[in-house]
Amino acid sequence: MEIRRRTSLPWLALMLLLCLCLGTGTAKGDISNQSSTQNTHWQQQQQQQRYQSHLNESHAVPEKPPPTISIVSSPHEMHLTRTSLIFGLTKVPANESQVSARCQGQLRQVQRGILTKQPWAMKVLDASGTKPSGFVYGQNYWLGSREACIGVQRPVGITLSKNFERVMHYGIITQQAPFDMDYRVIYLSHSSPWQVEIKLMSEQIIHIGLCLPRACSSQEVKHLAQEYVTGGMFTESEIFDIRPQVVYMKDLQLKEVFFERPSFRLLVACVLATGALMLCAQQLTAAIKAPPSTVDDTGLLAPAESEVWRALHSLLQWRRLQKFVECFDVPTNWAKIFAVRENSPNEIPLMNGLRSVCAIWIMVFHVVWFMYFTVHNKTVLVSYAEQAFFQYVSSAPLLVDVFFTISGFLQTFNFLRNSQQIETVRHNSLRQNLKLFGKLLFHRYLRLGPLYLVVMATVDLVYAYIGDVSIYHINERFDEMCSRHWWRNLLFIQNLFDHRDMCANWSWSLACEMQFFILANGLLFLYVKHPKVTKALVASALVSTIVWSYGIGLSIKFQLSFDAAFATGTEIYTSPFVRVLPYILGAITAWCLMERCLQVELSESRERLYWHFALLVFFGCIYSTVRRDLGPLMAITLFVMGRLFFSLSVCWMIAGSAGGRGVWWSRLLEAKGFQHVSRLSYAIYLLNPLVIALFYSLTSSSTHADPFMLCVVTCGFAVICYLASILFSLAFELPYSNLSSLLLRRDRTSSSSKPKNA
Repeated sequence: MEIRRRTSLPWLALMLLLCLCLGTGTAKGDISNQSSTQNTHWQQQQQQQRYQSHLNESHAVPEKPPPTISIVSSPHEMHLTRTSLIFGLTKVPANESQVSARCQGQLRQVQRGILTKQPWAMKVLDASGTKPSGFVYGQNYWLGSREACIGVQRPVGITLSKNFERVMHYGIITQQAPFDMDYRVIYLSHSSPWQVEIKLMSEQIIHIGLCLPRACSSQEVKHLAQEYVTGGMFTESEIFDIRPQVVYMKDLQLKEVFFERPSFRLLVACVLATGALMLCAQQLTAAIKAPPSTVDDTGLLAPAESEVWRALHSLLQWRRLQKFVECFDVPTNWAKIFAVRENSPNEIPLMNGLRSVCAIWIMVFHVVWFMYFTVHNKTVLVSYAEQAFFQYVSSAPLLVDVFFTISGFLQTFNFLRNSQQIETVRHNSLRQNLKLFGKLLFHRYLRLGPLYLVVMATVDLVYAYIGDVSIYHINERFDEMCSRHWWRNLLFIQNLFDHRDMCANWSWSLACEMQFFILANGLLFLYVKHPKVTKALVASALVSTIVWSYGIGLSIKFQLSFDAAFATGTEIYTSPFVRVLPYILGAITAWCLMERCLQVELSESRERLYWHFALLVFFGCIYSTVRRDLGPLMAITLFVMGRLFFSLSVCWMIAGSAGGRGVWWSRLLEAKGFQHVSRLSYAIYLLNPLVIALFYSLTSSSTHADPFMLCVVTCGFAVICYLASILFSLAFELPYSNLSSLLLRRDRTSSSSKPKNA
């Protein structure tokens, strides 16, 4: 028994020791959990204290960096170096001959702030651009956030209640950088095979927004960026084979030379002169409407009350000047723009509807066209344009032929029904006819020229402005084109040169109009004396333009795809030898109408059928390009024949309206409300590309091609263009149109008085 008791004691001791160990382990586990929680809170407090200490250090030395910057390591450093351009620039080694010590020091502070997660530096990192998704379909706008970079400089104006707990660091709202920062954009060209290349200008330029120290000049940043992208540090370059090259950099600041441009001085002079003439017209109108007791001895002008009015009073005593000044009367011109009256028997009211609808339709096309240069899914936008539903937008340039057809018709129609002018031409000598021809050309230039030249000067200024301040790379630098080639626009011959070298390249059709006007007047003068020769020349011109179009199209292997159509714009789209076809057809229609060649008796049902068939042909030609993968022969045939039948359908509508016939939809186009929009169609045509390009260029982020938002944007642009066209018409179109009419009336009065004097 004693032996058994002794042998059980070790087992009992072992059991007690095991229980003691288990109890101690459980207690240690509880203490460890409590300690872990306390450590987490302690670490957060330490981190907040480090942020505050770094902030205090930064504010303590606002301009000059410390002479030695301690090395800060971070597990994210390699990732940031490979993906973030702003962080990568801070890692690029540079000598002082290329980058100043101040710039290097501030970049090192940015690097240190990012690695230690200081709020101001995190805002710098967040404000600078990195590669977003969508590169394959054209996302080349890595712009970051300009507003966030501004927030680095000054606190964000936002009020947050202290009644709620937030996990955010309040320093991202209040903390500022220890030195001045600027938002800039650097532009890199790339040749990546992993992006759809559409060949419609500037799609291979990457825009990267950077929030940079102001101490770093653009030249220094360009050098650092070039070293970064060529040094194999950029991950995206390796993955997508971007192979970037630095092109240039913008600081988005307007340069002082902007105010020294000749176009600026010219535009200011035009605005001041026009304002002075409007003021004189207002004073003259007030004098005429004043009661007799307030009129001075001259019987024309009210007595002046200031030196300015006295000067105007004495100047406006000249009778001829009074007639000239009256052309600028704002209330009178305003009434003319908004006047709506019953259509007279000699008018063709359907033209007002055609002009108005086509002007707005072309504006819709320009909204999409200029959107292309700011959209980050270019491939999707082009795919929309090739869908059947959106053919009414992508084929809108065909509507320019409507204006050519109307111009050819009106030019011939107005000449042939002016029997007095025809008799004058018939009895005039060659010298007299040349003088009369020059007079008609002068009046045409007087009506079209002033508004056109003012818009051209505005284009030069606007593109110089957006070239400096816009975040986008501006491929079509019209400010440079206008400075070099302004004389081409002045002479209306810009369409005879490469379309890439035009100032305001949408004005090519205006140059065509002027050239066709000169050609048509010459043929009409010849028709009065030699009608058979003129008919043969017109028929030859009609055949020649078709043959020429075929020859050019086959020689350049014309295709209907957007890239091929843009590349062949000079040979096909803007060439007067190709675009004269609808003008000739309009002129032939007017001649047939005046010579009673179109007097065909049709039953009411058949005539209605022909009207609907003309509309079907009109839209059929617009939707004929839904297939764009045709060969050169089929493509040029569709282009030439489509324009031929399209113009013939417009000719049928005009001729039918001239005869007082029509159907329900033609009556809609003859509505009186279109008279107002038709008077503004010339200004809308000139101004809408300028307005659209300006507003797109001033956006701070790239746009997304979305059909629904595009409808909203288009409505906004329509309103803006409408208001701008009223302003420009009042100032620079109607006054000179009034002046032309005044001179023509004076000529008719003097010519009618000559026989009496004899």
